[in-house]
Amino acid sequence: MNDVNGNDVNDGDDIEVRDPVSAPGPDGVPRRTTRRFPKFTRDTARPEGAGRAANGDALAARQWPIIAVLGVVALGLLLTALDVFRIGTILIGVGLLTGAVLRWLLPGVGMLAVRSRFTDIVTYGVLGTAIVLLALMAQPDPWLQIPFLKDTLHFTVTSN
Repeated sequence: MNDVNGNDVNDGDDIEVRDPVSAPGPDGVPRRTTRRFPKFTRDTARPEGAGRAANGDALAARQWPIIAVLGVVALGLLLTALDVFRIGTILIGVGLLTGAVLRWLLPGVGMLAVRSRFTDIVTYGVLGTAIVLLALMAQPDPWLQIPFLKDTLHFTVTSN
C-alpha cells in the first residue's frame, strides 16, 4: 500500500498489537506504552526539575524560596533550643506561612514545590497557622486565650 507521496507503507498486518495502548517503536515492533515503572531498572533516570531547564549556575538562584523558609525555621529552632520557646515556635509557624505565600505568588519556587500548588498552599498554611496559634496559647501566661477551649477541656477532663 502506498501513501500520498507514493512511499510504501506497511499495512500493519504483520504487527501484532498486544493491547490497546501498544504503539510501534522505532524498529516497527510494538512496544507497550504504560505509565507504570518497569520491574527492573536498566539505567539511571535523569533528575527532575530545574536541572533540565537551567545550567548549574542558575540552580542555586532558583532555590532561594526554600532557603529563605528553611532559614526562618532554623532560626526558630535555634531560639527554641536556647529556651526562648514562644518566639522560636512562632518563627517556625511564620516560616511555614511564608512558604505558603511564596508558593502562591511565585510561578517557580524550586524545591519548595512538593505537590500541586493548591495542596502545597493548604498544607503550609494550615500547619503554619496551627503552630502559631499553639505557640500563642502555650502555658504559662498565654498571649492568646480562647474562652471555649477552657470550657471544652474542663468538660472532657473532669472526673465524676
